[in-house]
Amino acid sequence: MQKITFVLYPEMLASSITLPIEMLKAGESFARVKSRQAETLEITTTAQSQRAIKSHAGLPIVADNTFADSHSADIVFLPALWRNPTRALNNLPEIYPWLMKQYQNGAIISAVGTGVCFLAEAGLLDEKAATTHWHFFDEFHKRYPKVILKRQYFITQSANLYCSASINALADLTVHFIQRIYNTDIASHVERHFSHEIRRSYEAIGYFDGQMNKHPDEDIVQAQMWLQDNYNKEVRFSEVADRFDMSVRSFNRRFKSATNKSPLQYLQEIRIQTAKDLLKTSNLTISEIAFKVGYSDMGHFTMLFKKLLATTPSEYRTTVRAKLFKA
Repeated sequence: MQKITFVLYPEMLASSITLPIEMLKAGESFARVKSRQAETLEITTTAQSQRAIKSHAGLPIVADNTFADSHSADIVFLPALWRNPTRALNNLPEIYPWLMKQYQNGAIISAVGTGVCFLAEAGLLDEKAATTHWHFFDEFHKRYPKVILKRQYFITQSANLYCSASINALADLTVHFIQRIYNTDIASHVERHFSHEIRRSYEAIGYFDGQMNKHPDEDIVQAQMWLQDNYNKEVRFSEVADRFDMSVRSFNRRFKSATNKSPLQYLQEIRIQTAKDLLKTSNLTISEIAFKVGYSDMGHFTMLFKKLLATTPSEYRTTVRAKLFKA
């Protein structure tokens, strides 16, 4: 089961919630027609309180739960705000530790338009690529100078953080998420039903942080997505190969040919990259971070970290924190 949470706050654009929900539910419906074993979606809403929240158009919505009692999600959606987001940013102090906790637990977080400001306020986008609505570019750059603003892109991805500039771009990104949860056929089916035009692909309009090199082997792309979504769990590559209808030998050969890395090397890089970010942005202990990224043995985690980066996790944290405070 995929747990998907939509965050609610005053002055949000309701369409940036209702559209992806309808697309996701359509994807689930199509997938379960093909197979009763297809992934089910648990879609909930969360907010600062369970009082009715009015969208920009005046539509009242009551959240299913609050930040205090909501559980970890696989995907979190942050809707767009109408125009200047300052009031919302100042009036929702509880959202920032909640977002950090979701990120630490491995959730994918997607923000659209000025909803991206919540990720920036939480410090999650420091030194990372992001985009936002064109009307807010200059103010965003001024307010968040540590964020690498990609004005020319409609979608950006850095680790598990996705930003989209508009609701149209969010629709493209939602198709991509449906592809990650199910497959290309289901995603294409949803896209055809929600858009009358031929749209540019997610890859064509986005900026990505380089974890997924472009290559033509679609099965391996799906395997890479699966590893990115499950890096914090125990991974058996024989089961991953079986999931994509390949022998272990064929899976290893095709993965290496497509990415120039073995599946294990690819998984290790995802885990260490995530650990680096947690060392910089969180106060979790080294052992807690090791566990968060999929290692129950802290000694093994430290050894691998040093092998890949020529420094220990604690030394890395000291170095990056010193740079932050100096800046």
